Amino acid sequence: MTKVRVKADEPFEKALRRFKKKCNKEGIMQRLKEMKYYEKPSEKRRRKLAKAIARNQAANTPE
Repeated sequence: MTKVRVKADEPFEKALRRFKKKCNKEGIMQRLKEMKYYEKPSEKRRRKLAKAIARNQAANTPE
């Protein structure tokens, strides 16, 4: 379960933004969408390939 502690003087919008960012990083919304709709095997392969390419490019970029 994803939790975000709201600090005493922190606005609610900022805490909500942190919560959304944390959920996105953990892939909760992506898993929810995957389970909600049927995805054709070809679409699944295409998505996984795009994800692998993005990961590979991020690992090979010089900092």
